[in-house]
Amino acid sequence: MLRRLASHQPESFAFTPANQAWAEAQITKYPEGRQASAIIPLLWRAQEQEGWLSRPAIEHVADMLGMAYIRALEVATFYFMFQLHPVGSVANIQICGTLSCMLSGAEDLVATCKSRIAPQPHTVSEDGKFSWEEVECLGACANAPMAQIGKDYYEDLTPEILERILDELAAGKVPTPGPQNGRYASEPASGLTSLKDHEKDRMPQNASVELALALGDTVKRIDGTEVPLTAPWQGKGGKPAAASPQAETAKPAEPAPAKAGTAAPKAAEPEPADSGETAPGTAPARLEAARDGKPDDLKKIKGVGPKLEAMLHRMGFFHYDQIAGWTADEIAWVDANLEGFKGRVTRDNWQAQAKVLAEGGETEFSKRAKY
Repeated sequence: MLRRLASHQPESFAFTPANQAWAEAQITKYPEGRQASAIIPLLWRAQEQEGWLSRPAIEHVADMLGMAYIRALEVATFYFMFQLHPVGSVANIQICGTLSCMLSGAEDLVATCKSRIAPQPHTVSEDGKFSWEEVECLGACANAPMAQIGKDYYEDLTPEILERILDELAAGKVPTPGPQNGRYASEPASGLTSLKDHEKDRMPQNASVELALALGDTVKRIDGTEVPLTAPWQGKGGKPAAASPQAETAKPAEPAPAKAGTAAPKAAEPEPADSGETAPGTAPARLEAARDGKPDDLKKIKGVGPKLEAMLHRMGFFHYDQIAGWTADEIAWVDANLEGFKGRVTRDNWQAQAKVLAEGGETEFSKRAKY
């Protein structure tokens, strides 16, 4: 099925401070050079925050992980779990349209969505609460037809049952997920003929449904108020532990502040281009350390994430005015020497952004950036 980005996109994206901290904690799970392994959880967190994945959100995550945009787009467009269009504020209804469900009445469920929500998929209803789409097999064939709503499966559906579920969701309730025709799980619809000894001791619903009811979060999205992620590689409160080697490798190197009485930082020697080849352009003047030990927050420049900021520091660039003052030849040199990010200076127009920031102003991106 063809999956395209929405035609209308927001200008920019930034994680909330809480989600930014969560995302940075996820990155520490992976060794240096393998941060791209965090692509799926970070894209999911961005979607949980906004409800869907916009192009700026995908590119923002790619920048954080040091990935080419096309690689992040490949992941976002491959998995149906990622919504590439705005969705309803309450729920997006995913109707399974593969063989078992289609033979069992999925077309009637689609008709209900068309009349109740919107005539076309990936369209938000007039009240803004719902959207719908038809998806490939969700793997609950014995309970066809079914739909995934939020995090849970609703099985053995009829148009009337789907209408009731939508009514409950619209009223702020959490409908009971799982089979909707009285079945316990995926036993034959006519009932068990053997292995019935457990029936007298079983709970009213199967374990999956019981857990879903206990959590009550079928369509609840992560909003940053959850208990912070804690794991052996982190300290208390979900923040990377100071002694954690993984955390240390994930952080940009902090330049040591200049000691009192020492000479002003001198220009660093230019680094050679990749493979020993002569880079085009001219190397800009660079510093061995930030002035007064206080580098500017280069991540406020669109296209610069933590990894690129650390690379720029190693190359001797710490301040907005350095970048704002680059000539065309110097931009060509930097573009050629950004290993893994060649051409990024020109593509995202760092110089224009840096000039605004150097003068104390804010760009549209820096207003939203929450590193």
